[in-house]
Amino acid sequence: MASRKQTQGGTRRNGGAAAASRLPAEHRPLELRELLAGAGLLLAVLVLSFAVIQSTHACRHLYAQLQVLEASQWYLQEDYSRLLIQQSTLASHYRVEKVAGEALSMQSPEIEQVRVVQP
Repeated sequence: MASRKQTQGGTRRNGGAAAASRLPAEHRPLELRELLAGAGLLLAVLVLSFAVIQSTHACRHLYAQLQVLEASQWYLQEDYSRLLIQQSTLASHYRVEKVAGEALSMQSPEIEQVRVVQP
């Protein structure tokens, strides 16, 4: 091998850095830059995992609120429909005449009692 020098006692290597660069990737020691990049990626994965958990929790909470509000809307819509029917019933012409005649002793005027006023 060209990178090893022959000495009297045997072979020796040329510097630690040169020897480490010739090793296969799985046996090469990690550099500080690679360790920091790996730690940064791990931190990013953890932060994103917690963000997903938080957003899922918020989504479930908002969906529960939506269910409550939709139930309330349904109840209010039902109540409004019931009130419209009641108003329609109470304001009918027949009922107004009936209440006016019975409760207030009112009656429709005769033809002779009707007067037309000119402006």
